[in-house]
Parts: sequence; C-alpha cells; structure tokens
Amino acid sequence: MEAVSRALKEHDVFLSASLLQELEGASKKLSKKLSPEKSHYLQEKVGELLKAAHRIPVSTPMSLSRGPRDDHDLGLCKEARADFLITGDKDLLSLHPEALEQNGISCRIINPASFLEFGP
Repeated sequence: MEAVSRALKEHDVFLSASLLQELEGASKKLSKKLSPEKSHYLQEKVGELLKAAHRIPVSTPMSLSRGPRDDHDLGLCKEARADFLITGDKDLLSLHPEALEQNGISCRIINPASFLEFGP
C-alpha cells in the first residue's frame, strides 16, 4: 500500500473501467481474509485511489503479452502516456522495453518495491 500512497501523492494515477472492477473485486475478496482493522485500512486506501485516479477508456488493442488483461493494462499505459506501470505480474515485468517502445508505450514496468526506490 506504500507504493499506492506514494503514487497518489507524487503522480497522476490512471484506471480503466475493467481495472477499476478488478481492483474493487480483489479488495473485497481480500478484506474478508483480514482483521477488521486491516480491512478498514485497505478499504480506506482503495477509496483514496478510486477518488484520485483518472478514468481512461482503453481503445488501443494490444497483443504484447500472454493474456488479454495484461494487454489491456498496456493499452491503458499507452492511452494515458504513463511513466510507470507498477505491478507484481511476472509476465508484464518480463516484457522488453524495446517491444514496448515499438508499440508506442514509453513507460517503465516495475514492481512496487522498485517504484519506492525512485526519488520524488
């Protein structure tokens, strides 16, 4: 959650409708497994994210990864002209920067820990 908090403070954050749905579903599912305090904290942070994030429709078809959800996320990065895609997804993290550039995507795909290492 630290990476989310930092991203919200220092960057514009973008979500698509399907990513928004996925986030809401995952947070509800995870909340059931957490203590009431941690569940409240998670819902609070997700609420902050949903309130601050810009909604972007994704109309750019992509076929760079092994899955349609990953391709959708890459399309969002292209549409938003994102600097970063912060993810733990191993398929996305393994994509070569050259392949991204050839498809008009200029963002860096990094995990949350790497994002936190960047200066403001």
